[in-house]
Amino acid sequence: MKTLAIDIRRAEPRDAVAIASVHLEAWQGAYAGIIPHKALTSMINRRGSDWWANAIRRAATVLVVEIGGVIAGYATIGRNRARELSQQGEIYELYLRPEYQGIGLGSRLFAEARRRLAEHGLKGLVVWALEENDNALAFYAGAGGRDVAEGVEIFEQKALKKVAFIWE
Repeated sequence: MKTLAIDIRRAEPRDAVAIASVHLEAWQGAYAGIIPHKALTSMINRRGSDWWANAIRRAATVLVVEIGGVIAGYATIGRNRARELSQQGEIYELYLRPEYQGIGLGSRLFAEARRRLAEHGLKGLVVWALEENDNALAFYAGAGGRDVAEGVEIFEQKALKKVAFIWE
């Protein structure tokens, strides 16, 4: 029997191609039919491997979850950008390749992202999700998040509601 190792670590520039691939697959899976096609395609295309390599080099905190040597997902984390919310940390993004969803990797990546934010002295956490993204809403509610605020994102003149989940 072969055991696959699961590792969650800080991304390195050499991971940029794999992260860009996860980004493409996860965003197409999560947002097709929600975000207008042209806007979604443009957003995905802007974040190719060069963009990710530069983000990692600029000290953005990008975590990857690797299973059996394959990068299955990523998370980006940092300070909360919403001044009206008192939580200090934020998970900006947490995405997995579709074939790795539903097996607990997202929960492990989420827990590690929270741990790292707390390790940096950031108290509390906020995560935003589009209201039409049922999988994200279920994931964050299932992780104990409280839905406390709403906002709006505009994509090609289409207004989409977003929901803030918090953890103290």
